[in-house]
Formats: sequence, C-alpha cells, structure tokens
Amino acid sequence: MEPAVSLAVCALLFLLWVRVKGLEFVLIHQRWVFVCLFLLPLSLIFDIYYYVRAWVVFKLSSAPRLHEQRVRDIQKQVREWKEQGSKTFMCTGRPGWLTVSLRVGKYKKTHKNIMINLMDILEVDTKKQIVRVEPLVTMGQVTALLTSIGWTLPVLPELDDLTVGGLIMGTGIESSSHKYGLFQHICTAYELVLADGSFVRCTPSENSDLFYAVPWSCGTLGFLVAAEIRIIPAKKYVKLRFEPVCGLEAICDRFTRESQRQENHFVEGLLYSLEEAVIMTGVMTDEAEPGKLNSIGNYYKPWFFKHVENYLKTNREGLEYIPLRHYYHRHTRSIFWELQDIIPFGNNPVFRYLFGWMVPPKISLLKLTQGETLRKLYEQHHVVQDMLVPMKCLPQALHTFHSDIHVYPIWLCPFILPSQPGLVHPKGNEAELYVDIGAYGEPRVKHFEARSCMRQLEKFVRSVHGFQMLYADCYMDREEFWEMFDGSLYHRLRKQLGCQDAFPEVYDKICKAARH
Repeated sequence: MEPAVSLAVCALLFLLWVRVKGLEFVLIHQRWVFVCLFLLPLSLIFDIYYYVRAWVVFKLSSAPRLHEQRVRDIQKQVREWKEQGSKTFMCTGRPGWLTVSLRVGKYKKTHKNIMINLMDILEVDTKKQIVRVEPLVTMGQVTALLTSIGWTLPVLPELDDLTVGGLIMGTGIESSSHKYGLFQHICTAYELVLADGSFVRCTPSENSDLFYAVPWSCGTLGFLVAAEIRIIPAKKYVKLRFEPVCGLEAICDRFTRESQRQENHFVEGLLYSLEEAVIMTGVMTDEAEPGKLNSIGNYYKPWFFKHVENYLKTNREGLEYIPLRHYYHRHTRSIFWELQDIIPFGNNPVFRYLFGWMVPPKISLLKLTQGETLRKLYEQHHVVQDMLVPMKCLPQALHTFHSDIHVYPIWLCPFILPSQPGLVHPKGNEAELYVDIGAYGEPRVKHFEARSCMRQLEKFVRSVHGFQMLYADCYMDREEFWEMFDGSLYHRLRKQLGCQDAFPEVYDKICKAARH
C-alpha cells in the first residue's frame, strides 16, 4: 500500500509543478520529465500491440485475403473523389505525426485524405527469394519475422519504425548499401492505385517507366499498396571490426577502400571530429569466438555510438560478434545520438538498467507532443539532414559540413548508385560509389541560422551532383530543386497518368519554400 501512496503523492506533486510552471515550459525546458513519465510507457504499449498484431496476422494468414479487399476500398475512395469533382489534391490519410520525418505535413488538412490501412507482411517466398509486403510494414516487423526463419533484406535501414512505403517513396540506406544500393534497388515490383482509381503493377520489365519513377516521388504518382523485395539468407552474427583512424585524409582514404571491398558485408563510419573517426567493417557469420559476443541491443547495454567512441578514446582496434538483429538496430535505442538531447542521462548505467527496456520513445509521439514553440526551436537550433555525395568528394564535403553546421558525431554510410532512369542517378552512364553524410544534432557553428546555413550546404551538394534526402527540411527554390533531381521521366509520367490534378508535385509537397 505504501508504494502506491508514495507514487500517488509524486504524481500529485508533478501535476502541481506542471500547473505552476505551465505545460509548455515543462515540454521545452524539462522535456525528459514528460518523456520518461509518459512517452516511454506509451511507446512500449505501442510496440507490444503492433508486435502481437503482426505475429497473429501472419500466423493466421489473414493478411493476403484482406489485402485485395483493402485495395478495392482504396480504389473506391479514389473513384469517389473523381466523381465529386476532383476539387483538391489527394494524399494518404495517415496522420502526419505518425511519420518518422520531422517535417510537419500541413497539406493533410487541405487535401482529400485516402485511408490506407495496409500494414501486413503478405508472403515470404524463399524459393524466389522475395518478400511481399504492404506499405506500412515497418523494419522492426520485417527483421522480427525474417531473421526468425533465417532470411533478411539485403538493405535493412536502421530505425524500427521506418516503413516500406516511406523507404520507397522517399529512400532508405544501410551499411550494406555499398554492395546493394539504396532500398529502392532491392525492390523488384511495386503495386499502385493510380489517379483514376486503376490498379497497376510495375517491374523493371513491365511498366518500367513507372517502376523507375516511383522512388523519391513521395506519393505524387499514385498510392503504393504493395511491394516485392529481395531477400537473402541470413546468418546469426555480424563479425564487426572497429578501427580508430585519425587525420581527415587517412579517414577518407580508409573509408573509401573499405567501401570498395565487396567481401565486406557492412561498412560504416562514425566521425567524432573533423580529424577523428571509427571505421567499422562487418561480415555475417554463424560462429562466434568465445568471449567476443556483444549483444549490443540489450536494454542495459551502452548506446552504440558511445560504445564505438570508447575504441577512439582508448586508441585501440576491436573485434566483436553482434547478433544480426541487434546489429541492424544498433542505433535504434539512442535514435542514433538524438536521444542524448532529450534524455541527457539516458546512457547512464543506472538509467539503462532501470528504464532502458522502455527506450526509445516513439518518434511519432515525440512529434505529436512537441508543440509549436518547441517545433520552431528545433527548426532553428537543430539539424537533421542526410546528404548523398560522390565518394570522391568526401574530403571536401566533410570540410563543408564542418564549416557550415559543425555537428558531431557524423554518420558515414557508403552506397553504390546504379545508372538507372528516375529522379536520382549518377552524372555519367555508369554506377558510382556515393556516401551518405548524416548530421543529427545541435549545430556548434557561431551565429547559426537554419535557412542560410542549410541553403549554403544544399548549394554545395548540388555543385558535386549530390542529393538531399527528402524526409528533412529542404530550403531550395523550385529551380534549384530540379537542378538537383532529374525530373524528366517524373514530369512526363505525371502528365501521362493524370497526376497533375490529383497529387501535388513533389517539390510542393516537401520543400519549405513551397509549403503553406
């Protein structure tokens, strides 16, 4: 009885404190209180619900039967929109706060919302080495199922809550992308409902123009209702080597050489300053050396980026065997390193052992509760950007990031970019090695001003024929945007498929200069 009374007293005192200070003050200046007391338990409930639901649905095999019915319902909604005069653009009815993107989608309030309740894994075909999924299936769902039966995706992007639809309509990358490319490059078929309500399937050989135009289009060519994705045999562990490297020239040289080695299944770099980095290379294996197993995904373990930093601080190389699923989601618990700004003591051993099993809070719930004041504060004093540049430009790019925003750590992830039609491709006619430079955190450059600093960075990326991931804030004007992306196929298909009156152009949907 006494613990219950104590808890009730603490809760009452907290509510009184909130009443005195104001909810907005608490959410801005003491956000960890709100996150720890409310968002972490709520996030845990969300995770349990979706995990149990996905398991039950797949075991009962109900998803394939319901899928066709749900697609017909989407077609019906689109046709009703046409019959009512096509007065506004269409968009998915999924609330904006549920997406992993930090951008606030205000268009949801003015566009016709088409409800798309498609969140199931439909089929795993190990003979064809294909998994067929609905667009709202998350990476957490995919790894839980596929690794349990000995398979995995060639490219499995990091965060649990990333959805297949978001990774196709936007993009996705992982440390295996130097072998397999971006997420779109492991997809073999898309199924869509178009602007007239018709259903279409596209592959590299069937409706190929649409197949290559869909990635990066942000849902402005049609509604994705299913995708087929390659799978490969999985092994139990990742044999991961850690190598501290000092000096920018040595970092870039070592990282480039490891990215070119096809025997590496995984390549990743964490840059802790302009002159200090740890480069990690891994291969899948079924055997682990005694004493070198590190289940980094366990809730009580140190955050991965802090664990990696220890190799830099002690200036020693390391070798560890990490369970495959733990490796895939190594940055999930700390949301890369973003969680340290929300819960400053989150990596403390006491917190990890007592509350680490509830971490991380859902990004969607963080968005839902941040409020307008906090959102503007983050926009002006926080950077979340992924810029994709040719590997040959890496030294110049890192100098630019350092001078323009000065955010560390920086994530380095190599990927091969095939020469294929669509919005994103290399400048020449051959595949080229690129690198994703991920900057997440508070800029430490003096007099940082979000718009001017980001426009300067975007200008550099355009000058080297690079690309900006579209989940993040984009400050380019329309001409600059289409200088960065090849819109020739995209615009032709929008006209051909009647999308101009049905969906906004991708620029109008994602760029700050165009959004209202």
